[in-house]
Amino acid sequence: MLLVCIFIAIAAAAALIFFLRTGMIWQSLVVAAAVYLGIHVLLIGFYAIVGLFVDTSKPIVRQSDICRAGAWAISTLGCFYAGARVHLRGEEKLPQSGRFVMVSNHRSGIDPIAAMSAMRKYNVSFISKPSNMQLPVLGRVAYGAGCLPIDRENDRNALRTILQAADYLRQGFCSMAIYPEGTRNRGEGLLPFHAGSFKLPQRAGVPLVIMATTGTSRRDRRGLLGRNVELTVLETLDAEKVSSMTTAELSAYAMDKIGSFLAQKESA
Repeated sequence: MLLVCIFIAIAAAAALIFFLRTGMIWQSLVVAAAVYLGIHVLLIGFYAIVGLFVDTSKPIVRQSDICRAGAWAISTLGCFYAGARVHLRGEEKLPQSGRFVMVSNHRSGIDPIAAMSAMRKYNVSFISKPSNMQLPVLGRVAYGAGCLPIDRENDRNALRTILQAADYLRQGFCSMAIYPEGTRNRGEGLLPFHAGSFKLPQRAGVPLVIMATTGTSRRDRRGLLGRNVELTVLETLDAEKVSSMTTAELSAYAMDKIGSFLAQKESA
């Protein structure tokens, strides 16, 4: 599907150049608008059909490459519409092989789509609140890509999600990301971290990546210039270090690491 969209874009670009060179301005605008709408209709329509075949009532038996590509494409489009230019900093600190769990602060709905777009080659899926997984098209595609809903109000269901995510990690389906604040923080600093979030890397026996997300809050938008979103890898704790700490210790450590970075960033 992406190849089809690329082919359409190339053909449209050729037609656009032809019309512009011949002074046919209105025809050029019509072609541009038609291609813009056509590509979106194709992508959304295609993944709406794909989503019909994703059974969200039970765990996936393997990650769908089509859903993974779709989640990345939709996330990248989302960043484009939000005017977000995403930069991944400290990439050299990420594990170069194997799966991992990533934790970060959470300022807005742009956070997960920015991370999914920027970290495509690391194949990161998200643990998110149930309402996000119920979104038309995107919810089913995300589920097929390995994302999971977590109900923090129900301890039994939350534990079931953690166990399922740990199974995905052990099987090598994907790396997992979770926001330990549990919800978006629209104010300064950080909300208290849920220590239970740190059960995941311990149960899966994988490294823990501590990341800070900046540039996604409303005040970071600069009018028509959009916003610069930075995903900064602060540290990676190896699996042995993770297993030697309690979830409370991991939570406090990650919160201090991210909080210090954000405070330094805001005072600069």
